[in-house]
Amino acid sequence: MSVWLPTGYAERTELVIQRSRFVTLLARTDGEETARAAISTERSRYPDARHHCSAFIVRVPDAMDIERSNDDGEPAGTAGKPMLEVLRGSGLRDVTAVVTRYFGGVLLGTGGLVRAYSDSVSQAIAIAPRVELIERPLFTLALPHAEAGRITAELIARGVDIVGTEYGAEAVLTLVDDGGLVDVVGQLTRGEGRLSPAGSRVVEAARH
Repeated sequence: MSVWLPTGYAERTELVIQRSRFVTLLARTDGEETARAAISTERSRYPDARHHCSAFIVRVPDAMDIERSNDDGEPAGTAGKPMLEVLRGSGLRDVTAVVTRYFGGVLLGTGGLVRAYSDSVSQAIAIAPRVELIERPLFTLALPHAEAGRITAELIARGVDIVGTEYGAEAVLTLVDDGGLVDVVGQLTRGEGRLSPAGSRVVEAARH
């Protein structure tokens, strides 16, 4: 099953192996352009580093995922490909890993490099939160202006996701139904609130 990092997630971890420093960025990237921008940003962030190796997997609607990797001057197959294999094994999609290496003066050898780059990405993935993308129904709720503020605050306090608010003759909230919306609205409006279907939305749900 595919999983994702939360929207906007971008964190760095670090490993030191035989005096070489490996700084890993793991980021949510929703498209190839965003992935390449993340790689470029790391090059700019660490301009004095010898290598900025990378791998990413991004979705394309109704097509195969785009997968790319780059050894960036390391011996062929010792950096980008092992990093990509770790991303594949994690099940993550729309994800980019960039490992910036500061050479410590000790040659690690082919096997050592493969392990170093694999371990760097594995460490970053191990501490990253994951979400699943789930389609949830949307409903609108029309409220008198005098009640809108109180009920909005109560909905937020109960964890209801409010994705839109419009003001006209009444305040109209657009709400995500996670399975208990009817009961919550009934309690807060004393049974007077009426929910109207308003399509659906893909939301991120924490994966445990």
